[in-house]
Amino acid sequence: MTGPVKGSEAPDFALPADGGSEIKLSDFRGKNVVLFFYPKNDTSGCTAEAIDFTALKPEFDAVDTILLGMSPDSPKSHDKFKNKHALTVSLVSDQEKETLQSYGVWVEKSMYGRKYMGVERSTYLIDREGRIAETWRKVKVPGHAQSVLDAVRALEVDAR
Repeated sequence: MTGPVKGSEAPDFALPADGGSEIKLSDFRGKNVVLFFYPKNDTSGCTAEAIDFTALKPEFDAVDTILLGMSPDSPKSHDKFKNKHALTVSLVSDQEKETLQSYGVWVEKSMYGRKYMGVERSTYLIDREGRIAETWRKVKVPGHAQSVLDAVRALEVDAR
């Protein structure tokens, strides 16, 4: 499965999130949304990515952009992860993996010759109209959050 392509409507969702909240994508119409999918709370790459997005959150806020991280972890696990690393991004829980599948990021992976299903680290930039503006698949964490911020800034320039 490949997931939505640039220019297409972003699949909506309403899912539980950290802090006992529910997040519905369509509630953010009129703002840009960075939706980053990551495999698991508190693993090295996922922690680095969430910390990088948190560090740049004031700059994303300045360009009216919401940051949402999504994994199959439980909301309770998200709360622990946020508290442990002082994260300020919202973390969404997709334990049923329906949204992960609709974005094409629930994929077969392989480690040490063993095949299993898991989240492919990916990011979608969703514009103010709810359309996919940019996608990053098989993300490498170093520099990624800054690249996404640069793309949001370019999108804002194009929108003027």
